[in-house]
Amino acid sequence: MERSVVGMEASELARQLMLTFAGDTGLDPPHERPRRYLWTDAFAVCNYLGDHRASQSQRPLELAERLIEQVHSTLGRHREDDRREGWISGLPEVEGAAHPTVSGLRIGKRLNERAPHELPDPYLEWEQDGQYYHYLTKWMHALVQAGRIMGEARYVDQAVELARAAHGAFVYASPFGGRRMYWKMSIDLSRPLVTSMGQHDPLDGYLTYLEIEDASRALGRGGALDEQIREMRVILDESYFATDDPLGIGGLLSDTCRAAQLLERGVLDDATLFEGLVRASTVSLEAFAQGHMLDYPVEGRLAFRELGLSIGLHGIDMLQASLETLEGVNGRLAGYIDTMVKYEPLAGQIESTWAKKGNRESCTWTDHKDINAVMLATSLEPSGFLVLG
Repeated sequence: MERSVVGMEASELARQLMLTFAGDTGLDPPHERPRRYLWTDAFAVCNYLGDHRASQSQRPLELAERLIEQVHSTLGRHREDDRREGWISGLPEVEGAAHPTVSGLRIGKRLNERAPHELPDPYLEWEQDGQYYHYLTKWMHALVQAGRIMGEARYVDQAVELARAAHGAFVYASPFGGRRMYWKMSIDLSRPLVTSMGQHDPLDGYLTYLEIEDASRALGRGGALDEQIREMRVILDESYFATDDPLGIGGLLSDTCRAAQLLERGVLDDATLFEGLVRASTVSLEAFAQGHMLDYPVEGRLAFRELGLSIGLHGIDMLQASLETLEGVNGRLAGYIDTMVKYEPLAGQIESTWAKKGNRESCTWTDHKDINAVMLATSLEPSGFLVLG
């Protein structure tokens, strides 16, 4: 794939972005009140792990470990402007520190969550704290990657505890039959804040549970999430995957890439699901291309949403490689992936846009600086996120 930011240039920019992020958010040097945000930090952990895997340097590994501890000690606790104190779980200090994910993790939003007596404001809700399922699954993935690459079983155990907590709170029995999922829950997981279901949350949850289960089996702890996997698979049967949202397409492509790796490992045994993901990814890319969103001025674009797409596009090469090893692949599946390959250059177009310093001075970049910088680094060096440890 042709890219305008290549080789050492891409690696150096990614590394510089991550060093700046560490300084800006209180990670390095460590600050007593670091600025932590769960989605961004999940990608950041994967970036540091990928840097370590490529360079064999211990420094990024140290930053990944420190970041995990900061996230748990910050987002696993109640906010400073909350009347509640201590761990979200309510556990005593020592026990809470040993099980920081047992009751989930806060998003890290600017404002405190909506109180039970307050009416929802659809605009203000975006700035209010709580827990998002799709953020929790990103953190589960980061923990499993850390556990495998660092050889730390405790991170896999924490991912198991987080999966159980998230599933128990977000999944509920629908009054119309079957099971559904809430999109956003309160900080203590006691009440839903947004009752609609995220389009790809069941898919993300199902594959993440399988990823955790694979890591747990390697530690001799298989079966940790059997019930959760069965329930999520039922919800998944009623899901529709195609979308024209760039961040959604990127997540779908990343999940398709992950599904291919889980198929190869024998963890996922549903080739029909995999084919459905490939087909939906192809349809989604074709729909996005028709909108010509990348031709808009940068002042009207959100970098992190586009960079989510470019991250997912980097998984297409892995899908092609998977076709050579997966048994029972039909020509239709190969045809879909051949179509997807035509859209790979979009990743280079997105990266080259946001690699330009002038574009990173626009308000659409600076207003979301942390998440934009980390996801640009992920797109430039995606192996830490896309390649299962």
